[in-house]
Amino acid sequence: MAHDTRPTPSDHVTVATAEPPARIVAARSVVRAVQAEDSLEGAGFLVHRPFPTRTLSHFDPFLLLDQFGPVEYGPGEAVGAPDHPHRGFETVTYILEGRNYHEDSQGHSGILGPGDVQWMTAGSGIVHSEVPEAEFARTGGRINGFQLWVNLPARDKMMNPRYQEVPSDRIPVTSTSDGAVTVRVIAGEALGTRAVIDTRTPIMYLHYTLQPGATVAQPVPADFNVFAYVIDGEGTFGADQQRRGHGQMVIFERDGDIVEMSAPADAKQPLNVLLVGGVPLDEPIARYGPFVMNTEQEIRQAINDYRDGKMGVIQR
Repeated sequence: MAHDTRPTPSDHVTVATAEPPARIVAARSVVRAVQAEDSLEGAGFLVHRPFPTRTLSHFDPFLLLDQFGPVEYGPGEAVGAPDHPHRGFETVTYILEGRNYHEDSQGHSGILGPGDVQWMTAGSGIVHSEVPEAEFARTGGRINGFQLWVNLPARDKMMNPRYQEVPSDRIPVTSTSDGAVTVRVIAGEALGTRAVIDTRTPIMYLHYTLQPGATVAQPVPADFNVFAYVIDGEGTFGADQQRRGHGQMVIFERDGDIVEMSAPADAKQPLNVLLVGGVPLDEPIARYGPFVMNTEQEIRQAINDYRDGKMGVIQR
């Protein structure tokens, strides 16, 4: 049965839709929620990881989601992920706070600051380094952000590596007229605004902020797998209005064409949430650390190619 998202005259809510389709079938229901687990990565920095874990190996087409931070570093304490290889997938780094310096074996380098996004397609292989920016490392400060791994289809796993590095001021941001709902459109479309980033397969990556009492009904393609990750605050999700909070990944059933999220009127703070979705590849996955391919033989080849220097080295 269709779920009516229209407010009554007595409701003090903002309902935002992103150019709704002509026919709304139903709001998706929630399958389950997964609590992020803590893990140490790179040179020893803490991440909160909803997947892969013992309870959820991956969420096709996504392989990993890490939240690094929020954490406050003292002078000289910040660490990162020094030289490491990738093959067969894409990494999406989204910075909320702090400053990271990256460089790679193809000669790229740069600094990512608050609101910046780096969409790196590793393809056939690249050696990458992500560490705190030098001045940030010297003085310390607060860091918070995300890295999402997006699987590549078999046809693209050996494509040439490429970067899309988009500064904060180029990431489209739009709000409802009263400002109760704001969204940063990293990939896909929301509230009538399209992303500037190009993706190899159809992907939606949205950062929503909902003030207390606000509701959003985000249209989603029928073939998308979709999840939400609560950055902070609490919200209700899905047709069944399940209440979830900080560090929880909410997985939606593919039983409707909109995803509903609300910040309860009694919430003490805004709801900050990532809404991520994509078309599942439905292909075999073979993975070993930073390599994700389709067969074990391809993994062995990736390991040998890295050892033989075929993915290059970072020139300093």
